[in-house]
Amino acid sequence: MRHVFHLLSGHPLKLDNLSKQMVRQRLSRCRTLSTIQPQNGSPPSPAETPVDPRPWKDPSDRSVLLFPGQGSQFVGMGRGLLRYPNVGDMFEAARKILGYDLLSLCLNGPEEELAKTVHCQPAVFVTSLAAVEKLNHRNPKAIETCVAAAGFSVGEFAALVFSGAISFAEALYAVKVRAEAMQRASDVAPSGMLSVAGKAQAQYKHACLQAKEHCRGLAVEEPVCAVATYLFPDGRVIAGHRQALDFLQQNAKRLHFLRTKMLPVSGAFHTELMSAAVEPLRDVLRQVEVRRPEINVYSNVDGKRYMSEGHVRRQLARQLTAPVKWEQTLHEMFERARGERFPRVYEVGPGRQLGATLQRCNRKAFDGYTHVHPADDDEE
Repeated sequence: MRHVFHLLSGHPLKLDNLSKQMVRQRLSRCRTLSTIQPQNGSPPSPAETPVDPRPWKDPSDRSVLLFPGQGSQFVGMGRGLLRYPNVGDMFEAARKILGYDLLSLCLNGPEEELAKTVHCQPAVFVTSLAAVEKLNHRNPKAIETCVAAAGFSVGEFAALVFSGAISFAEALYAVKVRAEAMQRASDVAPSGMLSVAGKAQAQYKHACLQAKEHCRGLAVEEPVCAVATYLFPDGRVIAGHRQALDFLQQNAKRLHFLRTKMLPVSGAFHTELMSAAVEPLRDVLRQVEVRRPEINVYSNVDGKRYMSEGHVRRQLARQLTAPVKWEQTLHEMFERARGERFPRVYEVGPGRQLGATLQRCNRKAFDGYTHVHPADDDEE
């Protein structure tokens, strides 16, 4: 990793000017809170001190950013974004860190190459942060008033860069190591991920136990089948050995599954089949500089916000084998008293899947949703 950082050190100005630093400055300015100034150098008495010195702010005048994950990519993302500040520097840094032309792959494909885990994760990461630059250019207030962010799987790295917790270059290198390690883990045995929408009586964990028992009958050693993502009420992604997923599809009606669909990914992410990928990622996370996020960023592992530098490192490593608790994250982010307004929500990056899940989890929060497309075209 030192070699990569040394390679980039010849361009300190460019890297320092990437969106992360700009966003941090904006966020720092917008979150300055008013405080009581004591007179004559003496502290105010308890009677003079209000319970909460922060001025009330209308939640509808604040914003939240959501960063998508693998599977949202498409050929053509990134088109036209070089016109925005810092995006060209992002893709140039990516070319040096990754060792190939990521921008060309995003723009021109081929699709099968872009869909590979080793390419897809860096592509989604970079284009999502490029979409942040687009949002900042078109609606700077959305950046200035942002109070929280969350990312789905690899999108969590983009959320942390946006929050100022990790630099763009170091986060991208960590994503590179993560993607390569996950690809190697996926190559060990045929596995995958199955999206499931079930009836109210569906018992997902019990269905996974049945699928594993079926695999043992097929002489599959130590079969894996588990809920890998909590999307929305009665919406799950189940991951594991391919034989287990085949069993679930063949028995969908008996298991009270309304719809099942195989996802276009190469392995059983967020299950124990990714165990071999944990140590390479943990090792690189030990070496990168991590700071406490300057805004609330929520972890996929438990839906709670990050509290410290060590917390970030631990949860990012755990995320590889732990289920993504996206439904729980949305509940945590948008929990509020009855009648209280909701912030504006921006999904920055390819796809609209996070908006769709937000709509299923919280319709009132979805009313303030906008998708920031990672290309300049007529699709927006």
